[in-house]
Amino acid sequence: MAVGNAAQAFVAYEAVRHRLPCADFPKCTQRRTSLADIADLYDVFFLDSFGVLNRGDTAVPGAVERIAALRAAGKQVIVVTNAAGYPKRLVMERYRRLGFDFVEDEVVSGRDALTAYLAAQPPRRWGMMASRRFRGDRELERFNAVFLTDDPLAYAEVAGFLLLGSAEWTEHRQALLESAVAGHTRPVLVGNPDIVAPCENGFSQEPGYYAHRLADATGIAPEFFGKPFPAIFKRALARATPVSPDRVVMVGDTLQTDILGGAAMGFDTVLVEDHGTLRGENVAAACTSSGIQPTYIVPSI
Repeated sequence: MAVGNAAQAFVAYEAVRHRLPCADFPKCTQRRTSLADIADLYDVFFLDSFGVLNRGDTAVPGAVERIAALRAAGKQVIVVTNAAGYPKRLVMERYRRLGFDFVEDEVVSGRDALTAYLAAQPPRRWGMMASRRFRGDRELERFNAVFLTDDPLAYAEVAGFLLLGSAEWTEHRQALLESAVAGHTRPVLVGNPDIVAPCENGFSQEPGYYAHRLADATGIAPEFFGKPFPAIFKRALARATPVSPDRVVMVGDTLQTDILGGAAMGFDTVLVEDHGTLRGENVAAACTSSGIQPTYIVPSI
């Protein structure tokens, strides 16, 4: 099913809940006006990017100032993002353009978690779902990876697949991938488990969308490295000052990635409702329907 709006995104996420982590949630959710109301309760703030800090190439109003206020209060702020298609240098440039002052250690992506895993594995030839405009990407070239395009031979010759960015992916390429995996099962590693991402004019379909389609079509079990799965959170915790899980809060806009993933790690959670996947939707109904209850709901950070 194509995903073009929030209602379709919610249905798509719920359809793959059997592949997502399990978690315990609070019995009731509290509403707050912003993160300022709960800042004293936590030492480490993990924040999603799209729908929390920015919407496409536009910073969420007040987000830059909120990050500065949290820093001034002595809080650690770490971006935990599923965006895996961009080299780290471009990610950092984008945050600077938006007005944020994050340093590299304060930004952890599904790409980071995936490449850390690859570095510990025996060498093999990988096929990548990624944008060819990032040729020469030093973060990936050391892993002997080839871009997947429209050549069926590339799909047949590689020993596994990396799903990082879907901006140049097509239905034809998806069909080639499904055929290749069905005929010869190989590892499928997903840096970005998102099904969609909010942007200025709607939603983009992300690698998770195609990974779940691949799993449904072939029966394979992709390995996911971004939210809601633990690899990305463990990497983010390694960047933070050691702290008890009850002093960490995950702030995001998507129930089935940010809130579910944070709760599965034992963190409290904050759902931002005005800028992301649930913008304009009945948030209370979505929480009830999914069974995913954040600790807090705020309109914006």
